[in-house]
Formats: sequence, structure tokens, C-alpha cells
Amino acid sequence: MDVIRTRKSTRNYKDKEVEEEKINLILEAARLAPSWANKQCWNYVVVSDKEKIQKLAAGIINSWMKNTTLVIVACADPKKSGSKNGMDYYLVDVAISMEHLVLAATNLGLGTCWIGGFDETKVKKILNIPEKIKVVAMTPIGYPSDEGIRNKLARKVIRADTRKALEDMVHFNK
Repeated sequence: MDVIRTRKSTRNYKDKEVEEEKINLILEAARLAPSWANKQCWNYVVVSDKEKIQKLAAGIINSWMKNTTLVIVACADPKKSGSKNGMDYYLVDVAISMEHLVLAATNLGLGTCWIGGFDETKVKKILNIPEKIKVVAMTPIGYPSDEGIRNKLARKVIRADTRKALEDMVHFNK
């Protein structure tokens, strides 16, 4: 529960490379996630090239991502997942895997920030991702810098530290 309670979106990162051993542990956590019929439809692109990070950040609403040394892009092949009642489960599969990744990073003392607002066409072009593959999310990963004004403002605006009470979201037998 400590990892779950301490995980926060990080928008300021130190200019310090993430060790390969930690990257591998984070990716291993993502690999172990459950998925539709265990098809594991996800693929991850690990981006450490500073020029590519700059290009990815330019296509994000908040270009603060340019200040990190590592970005992981979560992708999926929808054909390697399922669909039921009009719902495509590749999104769920990747979300579960990505959450494993984010929590593993937090456990290792690293910061992350789940990003879903981006231009998929641009991301595919920058990273040479095939057309049939969907880009689902991305996250910078790195050593958190001090809280910084950007983080404080963002957290206040979206009320990130406010959580609903359990009784406001859990319903028993109805």
C-alpha cells in the first residue's frame, strides 16, 4: 500500500540517467501483467534519445516532458486482444500493464506521469511505429526533482491530492 499511496504524477526530473537495471525491472513488471486470454498485446518503446524526447514533448499539451532523460511509450496490437459488447480490451490490457510499470517505477524511487494526450500520428512517425499498432499512453520516467511550481500548480488545479471517500464509490449488492 505504501507504493500506491506515494505514487504521484511527476513533472520535474533531475538530469540523471535511469540505470539499465531499473529500466529492466520496470519493464519486467509490465510484462507480468494479466491480459485478455493472456495474449499480452502490448509493446513498449523505450526512448532515451534526447532529440526524440524533444520531438515527443513538442506534441504534448504540456511540453515539460522534454526535461526527462527517459520516456516509455505503451503500444498495442488490437488484433492480439479481444472485443466484447463493443469494447476493445487492448486498452484495458495496456492500462493494466502500464500501471504495473508505473508502480514498479515508484517502488524504485522514480517518478512517472501517465500521458494520454498526444498526437498518435506524430508519435508513430517519430518512433517508426507500424500503422497497425496503436499508441495508448506514454510516461516520462526519471528521478524526481523538487516539487517545483509546475507540479504544485498542476496538483492544485486538478485537485490531485483529493480522493473520494470509499463509501462514495463502493456499492454493495446494488
